[in-house]
Amino acid sequence: MASTAGTPTADGTRGRLAGKVAIVTGAASGFGAGIASRFVAEGAKVVIADLNGEGATALAGELGSAAHAVRADVSADADVAALAEAATAFGGRIDILVNNAGVGQRPQALETVGEAEFDRLFAVNAKSVYLTARHIVPAMKAARRGAILNIASTGGVSPRPNLAWYNATKGWMITATRAMAIELARWNVRVNAINPVAGDTPLLATFIGGEDTPEARERILSTIPLRRLSTPADIAATAVFLCSDEAAMITGVALEVDGGRCL
Repeated sequence: MASTAGTPTADGTRGRLAGKVAIVTGAASGFGAGIASRFVAEGAKVVIADLNGEGATALAGELGSAAHAVRADVSADADVAALAEAATAFGGRIDILVNNAGVGQRPQALETVGEAEFDRLFAVNAKSVYLTARHIVPAMKAARRGAILNIASTGGVSPRPNLAWYNATKGWMITATRAMAIELARWNVRVNAINPVAGDTPLLATFIGGEDTPEARERILSTIPLRRLSTPADIAATAVFLCSDEAAMITGVALEVDGGRCL
């Protein structure tokens, strides 16, 4: 197994990601912010990429010199190219890519979703994975190392009604993860995914489709055997493991972090 030796963390210890350089997209809030914060705590240098530039800058300020904010629209080729350049300038290389940026869908019958909304779902949730691969994978191949983590969803495994096209984007991401993993293995680039259940994040209101009330949450909780929503800390803990050298023999996995939702 590869060594995790690297620069020490703020408290002088060597974290599980010490010496690594990571990009986390959609990192200004929610799961992305949790992942970015935990990565820094584990010794990584992290580029916080988000369309919300102010939010990304605020989080980078909280995390200190190990974090750098970049405003980026991950569905735009030029923005992703600039993100890759900024990350390389900041850290010298890119060891880890977390494709976390995503948008949700308000519950509605599949035939009533407008074309613009459909295009937006696939541009952010699917095309972004293609674009980051286009601009970041070549350097990982050259270095013959790297870890890519895609944040998918239980919706891609066990779809809920009235979220058809969102579910489809996450099913696409799971298949893309496996396809990328088998193709990139010869360069020692690992590709995995996490399938979170509904999370206690700002995106939850979109999926509820109305007021965020205890009754609305109960409808979701009733489908989760562990009876709670996922949290940024849950997803961050899993992300650290899958992106660390502890998972050096794991690739092509779509790990459900769902409290039993997909059982």
